Amino acid sequence: MILSDKTIIELLDNNELLIDPIERDLQIQPSSVDLRLGHEVLAYTNYRIDVIDVKDKNYTDKVEKILIDDKGYILQPKTFVLATTVEYIRLPNYLTGFVEGRSSLGRLGLFIENAGWVDAGFEGNITLELYNANTVPIKIYPNMRICQIVIAKMTTDALKPYRGKYQGQRGVTGSMSYLDNENK
Repeated sequence: MILSDKTIIELLDNNELLIDPIERDLQIQPSSVDLRLGHEVLAYTNYRIDVIDVKDKNYTDKVEKILIDDKGYILQPKTFVLATTVEYIRLPNYLTGFVEGRSSLGRLGLFIENAGWVDAGFEGNITLELYNANTVPIKIYPNMRICQIVIAKMTTDALKPYRGKYQGQRGVTGSMSYLDNENK
């Protein structure tokens, strides 16, 4: 069951759900909450990395962290970066969420993902995958509403709520695929 604005507000008021900071009048929509772009991106640039080997931790040292000021960040055509939300999220063990890009930005060719799903029990900033599918650059700004999280109630609490490698992440966080059991 997807949560309504009324239920989201009740859960925020009861501290069962955390979205911090939040401007309720601006961000809470009828069936989602808009999330804002943080102040940093990670770029995988080919002048620093020849190949990304998912089993090799060394690629994490070659990712370029770029701070975004109020002048914005230009995402070049056919370019991929990781970004982060301003908001720190904490989902209880009975709520899950999925992140979608905002339609207004999708209509410009900006694809926004977060690997699709936020597991019950997750806590942290959301890392976003941004891709400019357009043929012209797109300029984005910190604190702009960039995506929305849709929150759903599960039929029961999760038996094994999320406690994975990204739990508690702050800011933009690169891949840690090298920690996956099949990649060790």
